Order: sequence, then C-alpha cells, then structure tokens
Amino acid sequence: HGRTGAMERGYLAFVWGVPSRAHGTIEAPIDRNPHNREKMAVRAGGREAVTHWQVLETYAGRDDKPVAALLACRLETGRTHQIRVHLAHAGHPLLGDDVYGSGFKTKAAQLGPRSRAALAGLGRQALHAYLLVLEHPASGEILRWETPMPEDLFLLQAALRSRE
Repeated sequence: HGRTGAMERGYLAFVWGVPSRAHGTIEAPIDRNPHNREKMAVRAGGREAVTHWQVLETYAGRDDKPVAALLACRLETGRTHQIRVHLAHAGHPLLGDDVYGSGFKTKAAQLGPRSRAALAGLGRQALHAYLLVLEHPASGEILRWETPMPEDLFLLQAALRSRE
C-alpha cells in the first residue's frame, strides 16, 4: 500500500502551563468551529486527529511556580491548526496564540520583563516545525530534514530559562 505525504512531522511548541505528565497523546476529532469559520475546534464527528507530545523543558514564573513548558509534538494526522487546537483543548495553548489561547493573555504577567518582551516581540505563535521525514516516492530512500529554532524563539527560550 503506497504511503503518501510525511512519515513524521515534529514540532517544538512553547505552551502555557506545564502538563501533569511527561508525555502523552491527544486524540480528539477536529472540525470547523460552528461559531467562527476561521477557527477549528475539537468536535464530535470531526476528522480524526492524533498529536503525541513530550515535555522537553519547564519554566518557572516570577513566583517560582511553573508557568510554561517546551513540548516536542509529533503529528499522526495533519488537520488544519491541529497542534494549536489540540494543545488549547488540553489546557496548554501556545504562547503567542491570540486565536486559541486568548484566555491566557493575563498569564504573561507571571513572566519576567525579558520574557514578556520576547513574547511580545514574537507577534506569532511560539511554534516551530523542526523535523520532517519523508520517503522518496521513487527510490524509497528515507529523507530527513531538521531545522534549528529560529532566532525569535531561541531568544524566548533563553529568557524563559533565565526567569527574567
């Protein structure tokens, strides 16, 4: 049976809060949000969607309580906005995601000034596609691409680590 598309897609995601477990899987169907056509939502009867995640780092806020985490996510399916929808559904929306994490904007107050500035400077979701693995359609050779974290996320990570 001929496989098409990616064999593996890996993402780095900075999320609000710290999951209670070191890793897990989110299996929740995704469909268009009936109230907002621009948004997707977890909905019964939607298309199957599976996201595997693992905690790589956790970050404490100014009060020494965990405020954010860096997750490695692996997609089994490729639905629109899948990672953003699934992580928000799990209670850990992406930093910088105004659409799916709008209720978490006040969390930024728990960050130090350097981290807040780095987050404000992002102007986007704190998500990076770092890994793509494909099978060459003709040769069957396994091709793998990894890309380093872009500068703006690297600066965010350094600020979060420093708690500043």
